[in-house]
Amino acid sequence: MTNEEYLKAIEMRVSRRAFAPKQMDGDTLSVLSQLTEAANKSGEVRFRFIEDATGVSRLLSGRYSAIALCGDDNEKTRIKIGYWGETIVLQCVYHGVGTCWITGTYDENKVLAKLQLPKDERLYGIIVVGLVKEKQSHKEKMIYNINHKQNKPYQKMFAVCDRKLPPYYEKAMKLVERAPSDTNRRDIHFRYENGVISAYVDEPYSDKSIEFGIAQLHFNLGAASMGVKGEWDKNGCFCTEDRKRIKLPIENREEEKGEENNE
Repeated sequence: MTNEEYLKAIEMRVSRRAFAPKQMDGDTLSVLSQLTEAANKSGEVRFRFIEDATGVSRLLSGRYSAIALCGDDNEKTRIKIGYWGETIVLQCVYHGVGTCWITGTYDENKVLAKLQLPKDERLYGIIVVGLVKEKQSHKEKMIYNINHKQNKPYQKMFAVCDRKLPPYYEKAMKLVERAPSDTNRRDIHFRYENGVISAYVDEPYSDKSIEFGIAQLHFNLGAASMGVKGEWDKNGCFCTEDRKRIKLPIENREEEKGEENNE
């Protein structure tokens, strides 16, 4: 998918819990399995595709499959599970497949019974996928309204912000606002100091780090749409390709005008 298509998927995405009574067709199931393996090729996660996961959560109805979010038991893996899991979610959403992140309200034993995990590997949660109607059910709308009462604007995510955000970081943070989060609390703390943006969570060995990984992807997509590409390092800093702030053409023109006026 292109960056623009990912942005469209972010606009489209909403958690779905009411799925159709019929299973997805064989071609769709095959593609979902391939997406799972593509994430595993990163070497950072070990996802498993479960073709029939129906019945693993009382909050879900209909028939659905699931991607089991597995990997090593450490903070880095938690972040990458969020990052790679959200890439799959957005690809599904863009192509009309309903999705829902679930990290707590599901029967873990039922999921584990479908897997054969080695002792050093952990199940962090699941991403449920399936066919859905275009419009949300009454129950889905109710859950959405309850969860989004606490939707946090990006300005309140900053512990420190010593200057106005440049437009590319502002765009990135607006996409972080739309990242999936448990009841939309978004317990991620951002800092913007001396032109460098960084972030952290209070409990790195928790689901908050999974949400951090999701937020990192949304941030990357937003910044890239404004011409700024970068990656998050192990210290939680967003590093552009040359590790310097990349100026937009419009900024350069404004600076040139300012220099001319000073002459």
